Amino acid sequence: MRFLVRRLGFLLVALWAALTVNFFIPRLMPGNPAESMMAKFHGHVNPVAIKALEVAFGINNHQGLISSYFEYINNTLHGNLGLSLSYFPIPVSTVIMRALPWSLGLVGISTILGFVIGTALGAIAAWRRGGILDNVLPPAFIVISAFPYFWIGLLCVWFFALTLGWFPILGGYTETATVAWNWGFVGDILWHSVLPAFTILLTSIGGWILTMRNNMITVVAEDYVKMARAKGLKPRRVLWQYAGRNALLPNLTGFAMSLGFVISGAILVEYVFNYPGLGFTLLQAVQNEDYPLMQSLFLLITVAVLVAIFISDVATALLDPRTRSSS
Repeated sequence: MRFLVRRLGFLLVALWAALTVNFFIPRLMPGNPAESMMAKFHGHVNPVAIKALEVAFGINNHQGLISSYFEYINNTLHGNLGLSLSYFPIPVSTVIMRALPWSLGLVGISTILGFVIGTALGAIAAWRRGGILDNVLPPAFIVISAFPYFWIGLLCVWFFALTLGWFPILGGYTETATVAWNWGFVGDILWHSVLPAFTILLTSIGGWILTMRNNMITVVAEDYVKMARAKGLKPRRVLWQYAGRNALLPNLTGFAMSLGFVISGAILVEYVFNYPGLGFTLLQAVQNEDYPLMQSLFLLITVAVLVAIFISDVATALLDPRTRSSS
């Protein structure tokens, strides 16, 4: 219980620090969103228009910094993230909720599949150390994972979409399709997500294979694994219940951080495939200098990573009681 309270306290302090940094950084930057938008017109604009935009964007106030800070904390806790400049006057929360399911479906499922497949292959490769699987898979996937996301994505577009014509090139669904919750539309979404998901899976699986293999090699040499073998237990049981379970523990934090970064989306992959996820939305916000949307997305990413790490700490404590005891 004490371990859980300590971790929860660390989570709350980190969340407060993230909120504070997210408040002060944009306000330390010179200018404001209205001036940035008007800069695109190269100064050929009436100053009255700038004042009108400041009022519309909610930045024309004369509150002190401390009062603005507490108002920002209160608005954030109530889900009021302001108005998006790129999609004005649509609220930022609405823009995020439109893109969030796309990133969760694409990047989330691809990340989980990559972790499960990579961990399983790494454990088997280490268990059969020196075999064909161990000599081929880790080097091959490490080389593949060294290539950038966008390069693999462009290669998939050229080969599978343009050359073979098996999959669509861009988008999350066919533009002429009727948006409805039926099997035809869901199938169209899945069809468009195959290439982006394959790109993420192909480039992320190598790291999980290598780390799990290295962890397994260390764990297999432990006394309790030798004892399990000496007792005559089935090799499959020794592999997964004794060696695999303990070798998996160091990877949980990395997996949790990967799940946290799912919220940010795979920016380069979504950009290559023009996929309407949070990564593509963040890129558009940066290009259009949409400060409220950028600020909210950065905060969402930070919160997601912190919560994911907290969950992984709890899971590690449940799987390994030694982490709950103090020195």
